[in-house]
Amino acid sequence: MATKKKNKLKVIPLGGMEEIGKNIIVFEYGDNIIVVDCGLAFPEDEMLGIDLVIPDITYLEKNAEKVHGIVVTHGHEDHIGALPYVLKRLPVPIYGTELTLGLIENKLSEHELTEPVDLRKIKAGQTIQLGPFKIEFIHTTHSIADAVALAIDTPVGMVFHTGDFKIDQTPIEGDPINLARMAELGKKGVLLLISDSTNVERPGYTMSEKTVGETFDSVFRGAGGRIIVASFASNIHRVQQIVNSATKYGRKVALVGRSMLNVVRTAVKLGYLSFPEDTIIDIDRINKLKPEQVVIITTGSQGEPMSALARIASSTHKKVEITEGDLVIISANPIPGNEKFVYRVINDLFKQGADVIYDSLAETHVSGHAKQEELKLMHRLIKPKFFMPAHGEYRMLKKHARLAMSLGMDEKNIFIMQNGKVLELSRKTATLNGSVQSGSILVDGLGVGDVGDVVLRDRKILSEDGLIVVVATVDPKGNLLAGIEVMSRGFVYVKESEELIEEVRNIAREVLLKSINKKGNNYSGSKNAIKDELSNFLYRKTMRRPMIIPVIVEVQPQ
Repeated sequence: MATKKKNKLKVIPLGGMEEIGKNIIVFEYGDNIIVVDCGLAFPEDEMLGIDLVIPDITYLEKNAEKVHGIVVTHGHEDHIGALPYVLKRLPVPIYGTELTLGLIENKLSEHELTEPVDLRKIKAGQTIQLGPFKIEFIHTTHSIADAVALAIDTPVGMVFHTGDFKIDQTPIEGDPINLARMAELGKKGVLLLISDSTNVERPGYTMSEKTVGETFDSVFRGAGGRIIVASFASNIHRVQQIVNSATKYGRKVALVGRSMLNVVRTAVKLGYLSFPEDTIIDIDRINKLKPEQVVIITTGSQGEPMSALARIASSTHKKVEITEGDLVIISANPIPGNEKFVYRVINDLFKQGADVIYDSLAETHVSGHAKQEELKLMHRLIKPKFFMPAHGEYRMLKKHARLAMSLGMDEKNIFIMQNGKVLELSRKTATLNGSVQSGSILVDGLGVGDVGDVVLRDRKILSEDGLIVVVATVDPKGNLLAGIEVMSRGFVYVKESEELIEEVRNIAREVLLKSINKKGNNYSGSKNAIKDELSNFLYRKTMRRPMIIPVIVEVQPQ
């Protein structure tokens, strides 16, 4: 009698590997799937006009009947931001802590989902069963409240997913990270550790969030005018400390930025933010108070062009105008790639007459991610058989692998994954076995996935070299009925380049007449011939390659 083949656990990251953001990992056993996190990423410089990047969930759609739900570790955009898009195609239950679900509800209401979403609240310390997966939620500390790690008990062994974390022994709110429970799990035996790699390049320990409060106190004590603080809206602990310092020094607090207002409203309703009743005032009231009585908390710490802080810095905000003597605090470090936006805003603020405190000048920000010594402690507590570094660019994953090896782990047991790769685990083995469809879906306005590489390439050409449109009107025999019209956008100004434009007309006329005679009114061939000839000519003349669009209009004679 043949023995029944035992299933293996498949661990499939669909995002978050070799990149920052777009975090999503699939766990599959037999006909059962759970998903951990479902985040977005922000577009890279070459993704012109793109608003957001979300993971490709084709694999989950093909296996929709197997999916028990999506489990969310915390409420940051890179872990929940893709949910409004994904839930339209994969309507499954969402499991998360109270604040995380509150922030998800905000996002879903903004997107006006027509179908109700099944949100299921859990608490740290609670365990749920989804098919063969028994999932324990373990309290951690991060730069947002209500963050959890996941201990996922599977038929082949325990998987421990740290989520985003740091080891903060003096958190602003709630308990410190539950290291005791992690140590217990490590003693029982953990098959696979999946761990945050964001700060693996940084030695030492990440400072406690409480140190930022001390800096705010010091700054507020010496400030004589208005104080404007820019921070991530989701960093509720940071907002609490700003409000605490404002209250201590007799200042009222106004909030600016839609996401800041939404998050603070949700956090207050759920009890994650607390302050005296009259502390928060409407932004319209700030001009009725003396400058030394006002603190403004705003979004835009990453210099986003349309954010509240960027509009304040450029004097285009309707409610807030920088005045001489204002003190602006940027309470965040620039995300890699955002530096030029942040420093552009800082420069504009200085030009407006403000004084600015930013990352290089004061301890107004601490990270929410573990540095090397904290990561080592996590490895020592969990003591996994296999290890998958996550949440980082390739160099970070590689350095995290080396850190694990320095603690004695065999290199053969460490898997630096790529999105879409499949890691198969049994009780004793772990092997890479193929891949599934993965990648990035680009969101442009209301369009989801309708912008691809071809469109981005065209946008890049248009942004760099511009556009030439050549219009010819012909009769059915291919005779030109009027002069060829040439339009230029972003290439040259027609009135100032009449000689060049006249040469373009002449070349287009010659090529058109020649190609029509040769090819018998094959306009497709004529268009390609015009495009090729003009492309070569313009490159020789200008060393630029504008996009060339030939248009041939056939008109029936009257």
